[in-house]
Amino acid sequence: MAIIFLGSTDMLSAEHTSRFLVPFLRWLDPQMSLAVLNAIQVGIRKLGHLTEYAILAMLFWRALRGATRWRTKMSMLFLIASVGCAIFAASDEFHQSFVLSRTSSPADVMIDICGALIGLVICIAVASRKVLKEKRVQFS
Repeated sequence: MAIIFLGSTDMLSAEHTSRFLVPFLRWLDPQMSLAVLNAIQVGIRKLGHLTEYAILAMLFWRALRGATRWRTKMSMLFLIASVGCAIFAASDEFHQSFVLSRTSSPADVMIDICGALIGLVICIAVASRKVLKEKRVQFS
């Protein structure tokens, strides 16, 4: 969460990330137009939102699932982790509204939530696979 918060500061604004991303893209294709460069940069930034919140959701899942005596259903873990990520995503965008070089966007909150849901679906898939594997071992 601290890394996401730091990324919401001026440190990872579009202006700063373009300093290394644009030259790299120009190296890949020197004929690339400015519009294409901007589109790729926006896409990479949105993919970053998706990825960071997928990881955050997986970490929430793991923290909640590993709680000492708290054995809950997967649906409850899914709900708690997704709501936690959604609240943090909204607060992160609110924080960005105070940073001059950043803009806050409800669309980014939705992208963050989608990333969290992707991460949680991966967690459910892995957890379900483990449960099935354990059941097969018990009946063998």
